[in-house]
Amino acid sequence: MQQITPVQLKQWLDDPAQGKPVLIDVREPWEFALCRLPGASLMSMSTIPARLAELDSTAATVLICHHGGRSMQAAMFLQQQGFAKLYNMAGGVAAWATQVDPAMPQY
Repeated sequence: MQQITPVQLKQWLDDPAQGKPVLIDVREPWEFALCRLPGASLMSMSTIPARLAELDSTAATVLICHHGGRSMQAAMFLQQQGFAKLYNMAGGVAAWATQVDPAMPQY
């Protein structure tokens, strides 16, 4: 698993030469409703074990949460399940809002 900053993720998403990563937001539905990255799918941390079959273990996958802690835990769990191309977005949506998209609502 690797750390990726919001700025690095934005550059990746904006680069048409690179394949787009899967964006998994592990926050709770009420948090996801407040703010989220475009293209992110909600998969609350507590639901990941039951929803493993929905994920491609070979795809580049970026895990996102509020500050980076829950997404790190989710990434470590997925790594134990054999996922190889995992990225934890350092600082979460809070950092995205300050470093990439100041218009994003914060909580």
